[in-house]
Amino acid sequence: MTDKSESQSIPAGLRQIARTFSRTGWISFWSQVVLGVISGIVLLVSSAFGGNTNANQNNPGTGFGAFLAVCGLLVLGGSIYMAFRYTIIAKQLQSPNPSGRPRKADTIQVLRLGLMVNLAGMLITLFGAYAIVGTLVGKSISQGQTALLDPNRVISGLDMFVVQANINTIGAHFVGIVATLWLLNRISRT
Repeated sequence: MTDKSESQSIPAGLRQIARTFSRTGWISFWSQVVLGVISGIVLLVSSAFGGNTNANQNNPGTGFGAFLAVCGLLVLGGSIYMAFRYTIIAKQLQSPNPSGRPRKADTIQVLRLGLMVNLAGMLITLFGAYAIVGTLVGKSISQGQTALLDPNRVISGLDMFVVQANINTIGAHFVGIVATLWLLNRISRT
C-alpha cells in the first residue's frame, strides 16, 4: 500500500483520472467478457445443434452471417484486452515517479486504438447481423403455407440464437466504444 507522502506527490487531477481509468476499464472489461461469453456459448450451441441441417446448408446468408459473428467475437477479444489495458494505465498513472507515468499523448493513442478495435468489431458484427436477418426475412416472406411442405423455409429457434449472439456482440462493442469515448473525454479535459 502506498503511504501518504507518495499519494500526495501525485497531483489530485491525475489521481482522479487514474480512478476514472480504473473504474471504466474494469466495468468495460467485465461487461464485454460477460456479453462475449454468452455470445460464444450461443454460437457454439447453434453450430453444434443446427450446423448440419439441410435448411442451413441451403441458406448461404446464415453461414456467412455466423462466420462474421465469430469474427466479431474474435475482435471482441482484442477489445477486452484494450479494456484491461486501461486498468494497467490507471496503475501506471498512480506511480509516484513521474517518469513511470505514461505521457498524455501515448494514453490518447492507446484510447484511439481501442476505439478503432471496437468500431471494426461492431462493423463486422453488424454485417453478420445483416446477412442473418436478411436470410430470415427471406425465409419468413416465402414461408406462407409452403413451410409445411418445405422445411428449408421454416425459421428455427437456432436461427434466432445466432441473431441474439450478434446483438450481444454488438452490445459488447458498444460498451467498449462508450467506455473509450468517456475516457477520451476525461483525459481531454486535463
